[in-house]
Amino acid sequence: MGFEISKTYSLLTQAMNYRSIRQKMIASNIANVDTPFYKPRDISFQDALIAQENKLYKNPSKQLQMAITNPRDLKPKDESESVKPTLFFRDGQMARNDGNSVDIDVETTEMSKNSIMFNALVMASKKDRAIFNSVIDASSKVN
Repeated sequence: MGFEISKTYSLLTQAMNYRSIRQKMIASNIANVDTPFYKPRDISFQDALIAQENKLYKNPSKQLQMAITNPRDLKPKDESESVKPTLFFRDGQMARNDGNSVDIDVETTEMSKNSIMFNALVMASKKDRAIFNSVIDASSKVN
């Protein structure tokens, strides 16, 4: 049985993992800037993180719940378990003559934004751990 620091900590680590995956995808897009017919890929994980947050904190869903009128009725499927990050092709840039639609300006901007978000998650994780450590230190001084 593992020891969980807080619910927020597991959500932060999952968000950092997704940001790391996104950074690798953006780097792959930049590396394939001269590959003919290459379409830039990206990942969307906000819906997955929101579903995970709702599951962790037992937030009610914004969707209308199915009424159960008989105890023998089938239970509704939990939609939060099926929400996963989605991979998509970033379409919106003009393709060059070779069919490649990677825009280096867009990719570097997205990489910078992703890096800033990753660093913010690291700092939030450190703050969460510091709060936990301060509670342990304070409790060791009480005798």
